Amino acid sequence: MNRLMITPIVRGAPRSAILNRALRLALPVCVLSVLLLYPLAHMAAAAFKGAAGEFSLGPATRMLGSPLFLRALLHTFEIAATATILCLLLGLALAVLLNLAPFRGVQVLGRVVDTYLAFPSFLIALSLTFLYGNAGLVTALFARLFGADPHAASFLYGFWGVVLAEVTFYTPFVLRPLLAGFQSLDPAQIEMASSLGEKPWGVLRRIVLPALLPALLAGGSLCLLLTINEFGIMLVMGAKNVITLPVLIYSEAVQQFDYSGASVIALGNAMLSFGLFALYRTSLTHLSAGLAR
Repeated sequence: MNRLMITPIVRGAPRSAILNRALRLALPVCVLSVLLLYPLAHMAAAAFKGAAGEFSLGPATRMLGSPLFLRALLHTFEIAATATILCLLLGLALAVLLNLAPFRGVQVLGRVVDTYLAFPSFLIALSLTFLYGNAGLVTALFARLFGADPHAASFLYGFWGVVLAEVTFYTPFVLRPLLAGFQSLDPAQIEMASSLGEKPWGVLRRIVLPALLPALLAGGSLCLLLTINEFGIMLVMGAKNVITLPVLIYSEAVQQFDYSGASVIALGNAMLSFGLFALYRTSLTHLSAGLAR
């Protein structure tokens, strides 16, 4: 009798657990569908829609084969790769300085780095414009000291100006994982290598860099993804000769009212970002497996 009464309850338990799990997932799935999946689906549909509303590859082939798109794609990769490499070098130098050559005020500098993470990117570009722009403070000072034309075209409105702004803003995104990586580094290994006569560059190359390789990969990948999709800095800097994919999307959608062309570029930009993120996750998985061995 007891066995017959208990059996339906035991059999019903997994069903109720599955129902509860489905109910818990329903709200996130609905929110994700409304905020992400529906806009992506609408953008993909607009990218392959002809003038009469029919399915067409015309907008995609026209935009992807245009010289404007190819130049924007090239500029995007050039700026993102250059800024990422410089952020890695500067972030590594700062991390080594803060951990292996400590000085008074290290904690204050670390808090300043954390504060940078809270700033919007366009604010950094705006501050650089006030310093190095055609009407900036540094430009006016050089004009008074050396007699240069203060209204001459500044380097800030070209390739290196954009790179400077992105390096200034995104270096903390590389530095923070490196500082966390130093916490897992055993100081005894560095002391032992130094006591055995290893030079500082050898200690950095043989001990520090292999231990920081996952942090370098994480920070560099994050920096690359962010710089590829950077729009605020480009909009504030106003570099007309340096058009990237986000700027081209804005130009086609808002200025040219070419929503099909803008959707094609946005879809390509999203696929590029997803591909780089998948490559980063795969590389990090293989690297973690290799270090575990």
